[in-house]
Amino acid sequence: MTVIMPTGDKKNLGKTVYINARLIDPASGYDGPGGVITTAETIQSVGPDITASSASDGTEIVDCNGLCLCPGLVDFRVQLGSLDGTCRAAASGGITSLVTLPDMDPVIDDPSIVEFIARRARKLGLAKVYVFGAATKALKGEHLNEYGLLNEAGALGFSDGLHSIQNAQVMRQILSYAATFDLLVACHPENAELAANGVATAGELTTRLGLTGIPIEAEVIHIDRDLRILEMTGGRLHINNVSTIQSVLAIKAAKQKGLNITCDTAPPYFALNDGAINGYRTFAKLSPPLRPEPHREAIIQAIKDGTIDIITSDHTPRDEESKRLPFSEAAVGGVGLNTLLPVSLDLYHNGVMELIDVIALLTHAPARLLNLDAGQLTVGRPADMVLFDPDRGWKVSENTLYSKSKNSPFDGRPVQGQVMLTIVDGRPVFKNEKAFPSS
Repeated sequence: MTVIMPTGDKKNLGKTVYINARLIDPASGYDGPGGVITTAETIQSVGPDITASSASDGTEIVDCNGLCLCPGLVDFRVQLGSLDGTCRAAASGGITSLVTLPDMDPVIDDPSIVEFIARRARKLGLAKVYVFGAATKALKGEHLNEYGLLNEAGALGFSDGLHSIQNAQVMRQILSYAATFDLLVACHPENAELAANGVATAGELTTRLGLTGIPIEAEVIHIDRDLRILEMTGGRLHINNVSTIQSVLAIKAAKQKGLNITCDTAPPYFALNDGAINGYRTFAKLSPPLRPEPHREAIIQAIKDGTIDIITSDHTPRDEESKRLPFSEAAVGGVGLNTLLPVSLDLYHNGVMELIDVIALLTHAPARLLNLDAGQLTVGRPADMVLFDPDRGWKVSENTLYSKSKNSPFDGRPVQGQVMLTIVDGRPVFKNEKAFPSS
């Protein structure tokens, strides 16, 4: 059984000493035994010499029993359902900071909406919520928003979320305008004409299933175009959900040319292939669609060699009715907050990467990309941390997901890695009773 902890009054936070942990801090490169002392909302001390003797009278001591203690996860790409439900799911997944896409009702294209979300998130206190402002008004891909005003209100960057900018001239204006403020532009790469009416990756499988296919070129053609525009305009471009061999090669070449380009992928694209849609399984209907096995293997290699900069959940909650439809009619998207850590840990368990390097892709790397005060165990920084057992196994199911929506592409999959404690600003916001049984 797991429980969400109430946030309580931050004014009453005292000192807590976390001992007997395996500290993993990608920012410093430390992976070894130690502990952390927090005072109120910040980290007071961290290192291998922190033990129970470091505690003074009245100090709470948390014995981590050798489990991994690392910075709280930073999730770069989340589609917000209800704010309360999303934050609870994030806390149970070890995510202490998340960035929501602008695809909401209303669309995040006004400073008042940015401020409202931040205010509500602070009141809940379960996770720190940031936003991408809409790159174009109402996500229509036509007219630019007021980037300066949205940035002043708190928007970290600009994106049209799941909507691809199809007009090249508009994309040129977006990158040029954002560059004047040194703001990040994120894009969902898909050529609409090639993808029109498609529901899965074109190939033998879609032919056999009688589904309309989307050629893999729909992704890389869009990326190639945006890279050319970036070269014209300068600025900072981030590409979401990279999923094909061709996309990896294009981005790698752009980085070698010195373009200011970064990218991410999500767990489905390195842990699943398009065989997951067999049986017309709509929980595996995603955007971009799942790819054949050679592309999955290429994504793993691109994560390993640093071409892919970060891993995101790409959390896209859908109601049951929109998923339990014929495959061609079902909505795209899958929930991912609870599976971000354990599925990413496949890269460690399968010997692809060291544990600290996987954790870096989920913490320090996205925080650095967004200039957030997060993603590291450093004195004076916010005490945002997650304690997890990298080896504890569990099965993804409706009963083990904290999201209100249950549309996980990993439904029924055994995974390894479970969050035991999530701490935001020094206060536990999630506690797993398998590690901390009630007295």
